[in-house]
Amino acid sequence: MWLCAMQLISGRHWADNRAQIARLLAALPSARPLLVLLPENFALFGERQGYLDGAEALATVPSEAEPIQAQLARWAQEQGIWLVAGAMPTTIPGSDHIHTSSLVFDPAGVRRGHYHKIHLFDVDVADNHGRYRESETFSPGQEVSLIDSPFGPLGLSICYDLRFPELYRRLSGQGARVLLVPAAFTAVTGEAHWEPLLRARAIENQCYVVAANQGGSHETGRQTWGHSMIIDPWGRVLAQQANGPANVLAPMDPALIDDLARAMPVLQHTRLR
Repeated sequence: MWLCAMQLISGRHWADNRAQIARLLAALPSARPLLVLLPENFALFGERQGYLDGAEALATVPSEAEPIQAQLARWAQEQGIWLVAGAMPTTIPGSDHIHTSSLVFDPAGVRRGHYHKIHLFDVDVADNHGRYRESETFSPGQEVSLIDSPFGPLGLSICYDLRFPELYRRLSGQGARVLLVPAAFTAVTGEAHWEPLLRARAIENQCYVVAANQGGSHETGRQTWGHSMIIDPWGRVLAQQANGPANVLAPMDPALIDDLARAMPVLQHTRLR
């Protein structure tokens, strides 16, 4: 069993980002089963209007009317992989806002589930962008999402969610064995907090963590931290890429999760819920 966090430097245009993803998919090893996580904003990394214009309606069976979802389904099927579309804009019927959503496709190209980002990044950061207000474009999701897979239940989250441990405790309490964190963490916040938060989520929930970040300088002027990584349930970083497009790969040992749960049953010992 293999886990892969795909690190990108995405731009405003889907065609360019699609080509970047295709090159990295072509470089994947042949081992299966393989789960590949794309980062947040893998399809579109730009300004508000670009997200609004590029948002797609969620489709159980994507067609050419949903070009991003249709391509994701084809990639999953062609590669024979579990492909998790880290986060892309999806429409909300009757609303002038949209969701940022994670979509899970199985090796048959079937969408097994989705998650709408719950925690929106409305903060001020000491970088060249300065002011971030996701709530001006996006509406928050309301429900946690756990997706069955050969790797065990997958717990979905997106970027800023990482700062809210109660989300991951709920996911692990419901049986999650792999926690997925697609992100576009800024260089400033990433340098300070990215790895400590990821390792904490792995340790406290005794889960594997797959974290796919954007990693470099974007055409919008934004700087993202990179350092996509895979962490085991003991908190060890198994693989990492500092910056630039790359596949970050590591094997998964499901027995390690069970061994830790027997030796140190923290989820059973929890007294505050």
